[in-house]
Amino acid sequence: MALVTTTEMFKKAYEGGYAIGAFNVNNMEIVQGITEAAGELNSPVILQVSKGARAYANHNYLVKLVEAALIENDIPIALHLDHGPDFETCKACVDGGFSSVMIDASHYDFEKNIEITKKVVEYAHDKGVVVEAELGKLAGVEDDVKVAADDAMYTQPDEVEEFVTRTGVDSLAIAIGTSHGAFKFKPGQKPQLRFDILDEITKRIPGFPIVLHGASSVSQEYVKIIQENGGNLKDAIGIPEDMLRQAAKSAVCKINIDSDLRLAMTAGVRQVLNQHPEVFDPREYLKVGRANVKDLVRHKIINVLGSDGKA
Repeated sequence: MALVTTTEMFKKAYEGGYAIGAFNVNNMEIVQGITEAAGELNSPVILQVSKGARAYANHNYLVKLVEAALIENDIPIALHLDHGPDFETCKACVDGGFSSVMIDASHYDFEKNIEITKKVVEYAHDKGVVVEAELGKLAGVEDDVKVAADDAMYTQPDEVEEFVTRTGVDSLAIAIGTSHGAFKFKPGQKPQLRFDILDEITKRIPGFPIVLHGASSVSQEYVKIIQENGGNLKDAIGIPEDMLRQAAKSAVCKINIDSDLRLAMTAGVRQVLNQHPEVFDPREYLKVGRANVKDLVRHKIINVLGSDGKA
């Protein structure tokens, strides 16, 4: 099966009341863990690559890893650029085999965001590639995306219709209380998503695919393993999964998951190296990390996204 865009994925997800998992990939083991889980559950999946991942693993290596996953798994897979910082990066990914790109110009004012997004949309659509954009600003840190809590902004519902119409974008990432990284909330702080904003946006652009970034739940199981094996992740708190499941039943068609994958992989590696200091074969600890990634993705597909059996 060849790479697909997210168009049909999102149409089915919107109508079916579930979401597609967009999982960030950086290396072979993470690609394998994600796609093996999705393949066994007959779930569509989005593999997404950040600017940092392209710098770390090289664009061509990542594309070929995803092509290998397509050979091994008979499910719809989209390859997506996560948080494209500028037109040039988006263009490189469109030209380099991606089926979907995100242009994140949310740090600019409204008119500048529209201008940059529209330029990417026109280029990508001409090549058969779909585009995601962002309105509002999420707090937190993920690769090159760094937004202080004081600078974060909820998406304004009265802006979405004009933005979508003028840019021609295919999906829209919104800010309703999620944030990047593993430290989303402080101890004692009640995690809260603004479903009222989501509902109002849905009324303004009915049938339009909405995206949630910064939606890792920060599994306390993996945080505990990391802590017990030499790590320091005190007070790492994420988004409650019941809130994400509620979002997946609405207009949210794509939920981004990155930090949870990092935690799962790191927990496996740390556990092996701490408990078996004689091990020096990377396969011995990476396969445990890969198994953790697979287990995590299975859990997310079944219990959070609801996309199992939807391929």
